[in-house]
Amino acid sequence: MITEILKTYPFIVLDGAFSTELERQGFSINDDLWSAIALYKNPDMVKAVHLSYYRAGSDIVTSASYQATLQGFEKKGFTRDEGKKLLRKSVELVQEARDEYLSSAPEEKRPAPLVAASIGPYGAYLADGSEYKGHYGKTREELADFHRERMQVLAEAGPDLFACETIPSLVEALAEADVLSEIPGASGWISFSCKDEFHTCGDDLIGDCAEALDEFPQVKAIGVNCTAPEYVESLIREIRKHTDKPVVVYPNSGEHYDAGSKTWNGASAEYADYVRTWYAAGARLIGGCCRTTPADIRKVAEYRKELLEL
Repeated sequence: MITEILKTYPFIVLDGAFSTELERQGFSINDDLWSAIALYKNPDMVKAVHLSYYRAGSDIVTSASYQATLQGFEKKGFTRDEGKKLLRKSVELVQEARDEYLSSAPEEKRPAPLVAASIGPYGAYLADGSEYKGHYGKTREELADFHRERMQVLAEAGPDLFACETIPSLVEALAEADVLSEIPGASGWISFSCKDEFHTCGDDLIGDCAEALDEFPQVKAIGVNCTAPEYVESLIREIRKHTDKPVVVYPNSGEHYDAGSKTWNGASAEYADYVRTWYAAGARLIGGCCRTTPADIRKVAEYRKELLEL
């Protein structure tokens, strides 16, 4: 479906940060489940955030399952079956938001909106920051075993595709690609978190990652997210040297977190200005990650409208 959309549109508009919007509305995500706690504490707010992104122009909105795992729910006291229901609910809430959007959507030239099931890295379950390094000491097979059941449960809810995101290492990306290949009809993108212009947070060359994933037909796009925007242009160009698959990017806003003062400092450039650079470099799915908002995504969608009018 990604390929089909790109035959008509210059690029696909993704959504922006989910947890940022929860916090802006006063919802605390200070928990091992992070934003996934909203799935059972305030599902109406989850749906409202998803709807805000469809209204801002997102073609694909991603479920609140990034840090949602069966093991994590069990730690909170839920049964295995209750955890599975919450995983499926994460996809259903996006589907409900999409349906509500379509019921009153204005007539405009844009793709039919899609739903992506988010799959975060193993380190997100650990909730100790290790997803930003990826040095878990786990094999490809062990990581596949960890991801398999929740990906299968999410697939039962019928998402249009999977978003395997913020992956710090090639070994974990290969594990998720293995599981994707086991689920009939499943496909999606894999995006890495990167520490500089050339390397993932787990020290792999992004070009090597693109080359390794190129052979998986279920992987429809390869790229980066949760990464400083100033690194992204180089990363796009490196990926494109090793694959013809569409490049997906949804970096952070560019603000930097000061752990001492527990505050965010301003970005070095307007997010919308970066988007033009990323598109020129070859990105074909573009959105935002941490600290980006529906306002940022609206500007991404407006840039696509400009391109369509040329």
